[in-house]
Amino acid sequence: MKKVSAKPNFEFIALMASLMSIVALSIDALLPALSDIGVAINNVNSTDHQLLITMIFLGLGVGQLFFGPLSDSFGRKPIVYIGFFIFIIASFICVFATSLEVMIIGRILQGIGLSAARTISIAIIRDTYEGNHMAKVMSFVTAFFILVPVIAPAFGKIILETMGWEAIFYMQVFFALVIGIWFWRRQKETLHPEYKVKFTSRVFISGVKELVKHKETLACTTISGLITGAFLVYLSSAQHVFEDQYNLKETFPYLFAALAVFIGTSTFLNGTLVLRFGMRKLAFIALISFTTLSLAYVVLFWGSANPSVIIVMIFLSLIFFCLGFIWGNMRSIAMEPIGHIAGIGAAITGFISTVVSIPIATFIGSYVTITVLPLFIGLSGCGILALLIFLSFRQGPSEVVI
Repeated sequence: MKKVSAKPNFEFIALMASLMSIVALSIDALLPALSDIGVAINNVNSTDHQLLITMIFLGLGVGQLFFGPLSDSFGRKPIVYIGFFIFIIASFICVFATSLEVMIIGRILQGIGLSAARTISIAIIRDTYEGNHMAKVMSFVTAFFILVPVIAPAFGKIILETMGWEAIFYMQVFFALVIGIWFWRRQKETLHPEYKVKFTSRVFISGVKELVKHKETLACTTISGLITGAFLVYLSSAQHVFEDQYNLKETFPYLFAALAVFIGTSTFLNGTLVLRFGMRKLAFIALISFTTLSLAYVVLFWGSANPSVIIVMIFLSLIFFCLGFIWGNMRSIAMEPIGHIAGIGAAITGFISTVVSIPIATFIGSYVTITVLPLFIGLSGCGILALLIFLSFRQGPSEVVI
């Protein structure tokens, strides 16, 4: 029985957010160390360093394609344990890497391991809640999770300066063990035995067939991929933009944290507003604002050098504020019709989103070399496509888009 109207439990929200937060910690804590890692593995090309960020998302996309269906067959909890084990092994591969290729392999494996925790946490939420209540819980989980990007770069910088870049990976392993034990001790299995599905190759085929029946699910999954891809351009190039283009190496962690605060604030507000206005209306308004702001920057600074960092921060802050109303709602809309296959549903939608986002991030990110303009071109282009897709499917029966 889904607790569709029950008050969200704080420990449940904190635990689900912690499962997701290992992903953010593994990405954001490493940002200040990219240059040092490049020296250690004999690669000083800042564009290549972006692969250490984007490739972990490739692992996340591939891994969840398998862990989601496995969780529908064997339960949610065992799959999380397997994922943490892979993540720990991968972390040691990164520590002892001597080349970019080996480091990338380690990062992909880290992503594969972390995909279990991220995918299963979404499936557990879907097992427990549905509809706008699920969107509310998802927003609170994401808001809690956003605290990690706020502090992770500063945390990584402190670890880097005191113990070296290898210690960042050791700290990730430590936190993974702590969260894994907490999950083992406090979270009950949410997949009831009667809902278990035998794991076969047909699981994927039947899951895809079920997904294509729901146009809204496919549309919102594609939108999530577009917006995530645009955001990954920023995430992978932020260190280069602030440290190299603006020469703000010392203040980079604080600028990064400030932008994360805007995402966290809007995500928290979404959790309080979604039951009143509905997830479709909030997502639509946020998409319009996201696209308009991105286009405004492109028009104002087309063909010119970087404006002051204050102007860039203002635009990015407003754009990122929109993200909190897009991610959680789009994910919830996508998952709403497929609760009966929550595990495989979360896996396939997550994989599709990744397949869309990684090429965007890799292609556009390669152009963020001299100015930050390509980032905003990517944001506006993805925003326009997302709006067109959003307007192409029929709205839910109980919500009005505008």
